[in-house]
Amino acid sequence: MGYAGNDGGLYFASHTGPKIYREEEWFAISDNFFDYMGFNAVEEGFYTSGHPSADSDMLNPLGIQKSTDGGKSLEHIAFEGETDFHAMAVGYTSQDIFLLNPEENSLLKPGFYKSNDKGETWEAVNVNGLEGEVSGLALHPQDSSLVAAATSTGIYVSEDGGKNFGRVTDETDQGTAVFYSEDSLFYASYGTSASLIKYTIESKKEEVVTLPELPQDSVAFIFQNPNNSKEIALYTLKGKAFLTKDNAKTWLPLLNERNVQ
Repeated sequence: MGYAGNDGGLYFASHTGPKIYREEEWFAISDNFFDYMGFNAVEEGFYTSGHPSADSDMLNPLGIQKSTDGGKSLEHIAFEGETDFHAMAVGYTSQDIFLLNPEENSLLKPGFYKSNDKGETWEAVNVNGLEGEVSGLALHPQDSSLVAAATSTGIYVSEDGGKNFGRVTDETDQGTAVFYSEDSLFYASYGTSASLIKYTIESKKEEVVTLPELPQDSVAFIFQNPNNSKEIALYTLKGKAFLTKDNAKTWLPLLNERNVQ
């Protein structure tokens, strides 16, 4: 999920291509109904992994692909026909990539890797301090020394490009989502209820972000509009989507039975 490119649309990756919420309406592409995983919005469009549709001649899995036209076309980056990356983060501005490779392919062994040249070359990252099953990764838009991870045992943050992580949540909490804006880290977790925290990088101040009602639910994805810090979007583990335009004072539910899903 994220504001991909500069067309004003909030993109949601799905099993049948991107769904776009723009100007209070839903839109879907008319071709390339691909199953998108590891989706990352960037200022030029988006990076993604996943699987092509049954009628496509592209290799399965997709490896890493990039689109600059809202998903109408895809540019091959790496590992097409080899790997489906679920845990992948891309810097919104830098387009640096940090990912977890699930199994050996022609170039990489299983483990964490980074690329500082948009996927042309890869460097292994010897990660320390990260525990649990990884469900989400995030890179700072420009400073790729800042990496965050959501895992089954909490939220973890690294300030040295993923070499060393420290846990920032309670030991009993499960990490569910992470997102970096220019000045803050948003991280969601679940203990006895859903929680969303905004950590300001410069001041090191933490503040609780008021969530919509999420009974037995939690935040799965977070994205802040890079052109409007008061506009934040959420998608939950139970498939609900919300948008605030007033810095979490009020939340608008985006999905109902008539919406594109």
